Order: sequence, then structure tokens, then C-alpha cells
Amino acid sequence: MVLEEYLLCDQKRVAGLDEAGRGCLAGPVTAAAVILPPKFNHPLLNDSKKMGVEEREDLRIIIEEEALAWAVAFVSPARIDQINILWASIEAMHLALDQLSLSPQHLLVDGNRFRPYKEIPFECVVRGDGKFTSIAAASVLAKTHRDAYMIHRHDSYPMYGWKSNKGYPTREHREGIRIHGPCKLHRQSFKLIPEEQLSFWSDSDEY
Repeated sequence: MVLEEYLLCDQKRVAGLDEAGRGCLAGPVTAAAVILPPKFNHPLLNDSKKMGVEEREDLRIIIEEEALAWAVAFVSPARIDQINILWASIEAMHLALDQLSLSPQHLLVDGNRFRPYKEIPFECVVRGDGKFTSIAAASVLAKTHRDAYMIHRHDSYPMYGWKSNKGYPTREHREGIRIHGPCKLHRQSFKLIPEEQLSFWSDSDEY
């Protein structure tokens, strides 16, 4: 499923990078940076979107215990509105890298866009969370930490159903915005209430 990236990067210390929450209407975008031990793997480790909630939570504990270094960073909805979601996602990755206790020698980034971080070589990998262990691990941490944040904020804004939808654009969430209006955690630069979409919006999107 995933490759041993340390072989592809001349056995350098590799940090995998991924984000969660780009497609949400509310809440921060979250990124994680993870440096794993050489040859680390786990049979359940994969793109976090292909895993169940319990699998992600179990792997979160394993990754945080066994990683050589890891960090998670959040970029606020206000900042997303200011610089757009792409650059906010990259900013979150940079902030996560700033927090690592070990300096990586190579970066593997999920996706096709990135801004150089210091002078560390990097490689963008489309769908990298299904190809490299360190990116897959970063996807798990970004997803679980962001989900935990949105569940916590649900108590303050129960009308949007964040405990279940985590801020993604489900029918329930959009209906909550239509009835109650947006709150300070909504991304004002996003299309929050396209009325015509409420009649056919699918709740099957991953969240």
C-alpha cells in the first residue's frame, strides 16, 4: 500500500505533510508534519479518508508514540478568508514544521502545490497519503486533531451539527446556516448558503 520513502530519499530524515479541512465551511484548516522511524509501517495505515473513526483514533496514538517527531498546526477561518484556502493550508504546514523537535532533511507533501520551507528539498505527491507512510501518518494526525477541535466547538454552536459533520458542507450544516446565519467560525469567503443546493446536496461526502 505505502512505500518506504526512506529508500527513495537516500535514507534522509523525511517529514510527511498533509492537511485536513480544506473543503469545510467552518473551522480551521489543520496540517500535520510527521517524521517516522525508518521502515515504520502499520497494516491499517492509509489515506485517513479511507479509514474508520476508531481506526484513525487508534493510529493517532500509535503514531504519536512511535514517531521521531510530530506536530499539528491550525490556521483560523479569518486567516483563510484573508489569504485563501490553498495558501492557508500551506501556511499550516509551515507552522507544523516550525514545531518539530527534529529538523527534517526532506519533505514529502500531499498534493501538487507547496511553498519552499527554509532550504529543505521537497516533493509534492498527488494522493500521497495513499503512497507514503509519513504522509499517511500526517493525514491521520491532521484529521483526528481537527475532528476533535470541531467536536469540542459543537457545544458552543449545536445548531450546525459539527459533532457529526465536522464543518463539512452537509445538508444539515447548510440548513443550520440558512436558519441561524453564519457564526465567527464560518469562512466568510466561502459560499455558505447556496439555496438551490439544499434540495439535492448529498450527505455522503467524506467528513
